[in-house]
Amino acid sequence: MVGKMEKFVLWFLFLAGSLAQEDLVGNVFLFPKPSVTTYAILKPKVEKPLKTLTVCLRSYTSLTRFHPLFSLATRSPDQDNAFLIFPKPPNQFSIYINQEENVFKVDPSATEWKHTCVSWDSASGVIELWIDGKLYPRTVSKKASSIGSPSSIILGQEQDYFGGGFNVDQSFVGEISDVHMWDYVLTPDHIQKVLFANMDFTGNILSWRSLQYELRGQASSQPKRQCKALEHHYGLFAKCYE
Repeated sequence: MVGKMEKFVLWFLFLAGSLAQEDLVGNVFLFPKPSVTTYAILKPKVEKPLKTLTVCLRSYTSLTRFHPLFSLATRSPDQDNAFLIFPKPPNQFSIYINQEENVFKVDPSATEWKHTCVSWDSASGVIELWIDGKLYPRTVSKKASSIGSPSSIILGQEQDYFGGGFNVDQSFVGEISDVHMWDYVLTPDHIQKVLFANMDFTGNILSWRSLQYELRGQASSQPKRQCKALEHHYGLFAKCYE
């Protein structure tokens, strides 16, 4: 019979083996093929209902079908799409707030790294979508509501219920990096800081510099290999990794 101390040690070892927390700057999460078993679970630093938020991330994929970039579900009834970032190539982009779909018309996606930021303010209901530093025409959704807690945050899959209900035809294939989440709406100056990878400005709910996560299936953490020319007010420069 296992005693209380032994049970505690076993539980601690289980958590240590299944969860990681580290600085992931210069790394990506790689999702190599369509699957219902490959994804990443993100653990927020703070669990609370949200009336304002911003999520930013970079993604790299050759998918021509719709796919999830960021899926947040809550335990509330019918809240599997409490906050969902869902591109629909070639020129549509859906943002879900508490099940309500908001469709943006965007520039056709090329096969290169894309930087995406989405913010939402409950007081006004305004949603902002920024892609590579460009703000698309804003819309309004779910004014005066909130996104509940606790939340299940998944990369690589779209949740049909809290923590599950995945569909292989909606799975993400490619690379995701630099995931940050704030409990407030970023200003245009903030967006520029995140776009140009200012390491001093990171998310207070999720931060790629100190991310607690769990990888499932064939998902893995890998060094980022691409370089991309970026235009800054000081001129054009390349942001490169190994």
